[in-house]
Amino acid sequence: MTQSIHVRRYDLLRQRVDRHLASLITPGAPRSLRDACAYVLSGGGKRLRAILVLLGAEAVGGSAARALHAAAAVEIMHNFTLVHDDIMDHAPTRRGRATVHVRWDLNTALLAGDTLLAIAYKNLMRTRHADPAMLAQLFTAGVIGVCEGQALDLEFEQRNTVRVADYFSMIEQKTGRLLTVATELGGHIGGGRPEQIRALHRFGHHLGRAFQLQDDLLDVIGDEREFGKAIGGDILEGKRTYLLLRARERSRGSDRAILDRVMRRKTVPPARRETIAERRALVTRVRAIYDTCGVLDDTRRAVQDNTARALVALRALPASRAHSMLHWLAGALVHRSS
Repeated sequence: MTQSIHVRRYDLLRQRVDRHLASLITPGAPRSLRDACAYVLSGGGKRLRAILVLLGAEAVGGSAARALHAAAAVEIMHNFTLVHDDIMDHAPTRRGRATVHVRWDLNTALLAGDTLLAIAYKNLMRTRHADPAMLAQLFTAGVIGVCEGQALDLEFEQRNTVRVADYFSMIEQKTGRLLTVATELGGHIGGGRPEQIRALHRFGHHLGRAFQLQDDLLDVIGDEREFGKAIGGDILEGKRTYLLLRARERSRGSDRAILDRVMRRKTVPPARRETIAERRALVTRVRAIYDTCGVLDDTRRAVQDNTARALVALRALPASRAHSMLHWLAGALVHRSS
């Protein structure tokens, strides 16, 4: 019963965020730019980061309504990063739709991303219940952190000496930073005490780790229909995931040679175009190595450990509907399939 209540409230909060986002793109801009921005914001998704802002505000005794502008800002900033990520990754689709640079063109996609970031700041500055300079500083640090994380991810593609510790440093910026920004913004807007805001930061930090580790795991063992993209994409792109790095530490012989070949895929492409069957065979072989090395179970444990740490952080917050929902949300992300 409690779970169904949380699911319904999550859906209501997401609908509230969606309505607010839909109201932001108004007539007056060049049509291509306006339409591209509206297209991005109508793409749906979990709206997780926005909802974390709202729940963070409520969890310290504040109002979700007062945090709506900041919630929209974080969600728009997240979508700005996705537009530019898709360009860098040459991604043809996002959430089952053509990416902006495919549906329009590269220049329009770049301008749309830049415009979305400006709209995000414009929304953030409409918040009236916290120091605007402090909010801007926190938000800006988040933007820089995400960009630094993305840059590290790109650098790792050219390096064969990436450590697991390096991986965690990267995901704490690329994935985790926006979650900590979201929870901290909510805490500040809700009038939280310093120790409560620190607790929300710890919650977001460990939730971000668990979220990315689960994403890495789903890329290997998920269902393509539920996951929303082809399984094994990280392997085929040679991404330095927790699974690849940990398995490479543990493997020897032919297994190690295969993983080394995966890590070189960005720098040393195949001499000829691979067939679909060959790509699938590589994914199957690497998954078997992961299983043999025990890194699938190891990753599951890392997800559970970071989720448990996130829940411990919540103990510093008073019991409330928002507290209960944050607890539920952390568990739901562990067991997600997409």
